[in-house]
Amino acid sequence: MAKEEGASRTTLHGVLTDVYGIGVLLLGESGTGKSECALDLVTRGHRLVADDVVELVRESNGIIIGRGPARIRHHMEIRGLGIINVRDLFGVAAIRYRKRIELVILLEAWRPDEEYDRLGVEEQTYSILGVPIPRLRIPVSAGRNIAILVEVAARNHLLKLMGVHAARKFAARLSEGEAGDAGMPADADLPQLSRDDTE
Repeated sequence: MAKEEGASRTTLHGVLTDVYGIGVLLLGESGTGKSECALDLVTRGHRLVADDVVELVRESNGIIIGRGPARIRHHMEIRGLGIINVRDLFGVAAIRYRKRIELVILLEAWRPDEEYDRLGVEEQTYSILGVPIPRLRIPVSAGRNIAILVEVAARNHLLKLMGVHAARKFAARLSEGEAGDAGMPADADLPQLSRDDTE
């Protein structure tokens, strides 16, 4: 998937977007909807950095910067529509020339026999030029709005950067509950409502 060009440069087949200020790199096999997801994100007010080919550079401080090749910059290939120019269609606010990559999302075709992370407690990473980047796997199937999932992933990543890890807090609460609620009724932590409250 990656083509190495040197110790500090490489190229990847994928799509790079700026979602809520987080550089999100979408990876996956052809046909998993990377470009369509990016286009949906652009219509939601986010920004496109590169489509199809992403040039990556590792800076001296270990930061990975991505951009699109000059010859195809701001363009996208959408099956059924052909080549579109995002800057011409949506304006300069819809594009960026470069962005730090902070989150990698791997889009995969849904497979019923595949195990997918349902809690998100353990952090997975994707190595780019020797730099580990947080990575998520999102299964793609008919009816799933991938753009919304990417937005939520970016928001959740922002929370983690601020020290708020929802999955770990949830797991900790469950562990505390199992240790402290022995012998208590199963509905002890539920609000007690009167009949008037439910009418």
